[in-house]
Amino acid sequence: MSAAVAGPHTNRAPSFWQSTNGKKAVMAVTGAILFLFIIGHLLGNLQIFESRERLNTYSHFLKSLGELLWIVRGVLILAVVLHIVATVQLALRNRKARPIAYAKKKSVNSSYADRTMYWSGPIILAFVIFHLLEFTAGTLHPGAAAFSEHDVYYNVVSGFSVWWVSAWYIFSMILLGFHLRHGIWSMFQSVGINHPRHTPLLKQAALWIAILITAGYISIPVSVLAGWVR
Repeated sequence: MSAAVAGPHTNRAPSFWQSTNGKKAVMAVTGAILFLFIIGHLLGNLQIFESRERLNTYSHFLKSLGELLWIVRGVLILAVVLHIVATVQLALRNRKARPIAYAKKKSVNSSYADRTMYWSGPIILAFVIFHLLEFTAGTLHPGAAAFSEHDVYYNVVSGFSVWWVSAWYIFSMILLGFHLRHGIWSMFQSVGINHPRHTPLLKQAALWIAILITAGYISIPVSVLAGWVR
């Protein structure tokens, strides 16, 4: 019997994207990019507490970036797409590897953030689309005829003065907090910072970073509804 001749594709190692570790690395990198955007966006939005002029100046500065702003937007869109695709493919791969569900699902070692990771993502994406159409395009802004392209402060206050807009925003930011808590911890693990000695500290760091970011975003609609920002 003759030995099988190894062809060019025999024992071929899977590509970076096809491998599970590759998808996790893509999730970590794109997650880090989106995390930096979330931080920068929050710092920009919090300028509403300084003055109307401060927030509008910040908005005008972003618009003055021109093509650079569109490049940044393109990078963010690509990061979102890759992050979603990698997440969905990993979820399907995990399900395929374990086709028979447990009779009683155990969640002793997982947090609520872990268990809501996959469905909180699509809700956050839906919120981002709504948020852009409301505050950037103005097409879904309450009282769209009054939307101002030059007065971001006015758009934020008038938008969050509508209770259901603020409620949707707050709900979405809470989900973002859960998503961030798990995402930040997963990012630590993906880059190899997961030594048992450091695990409790890193988990606490991920939790508090998520809480601070969530509180920062929520503080804006709450302040508008309470009349502190008007």
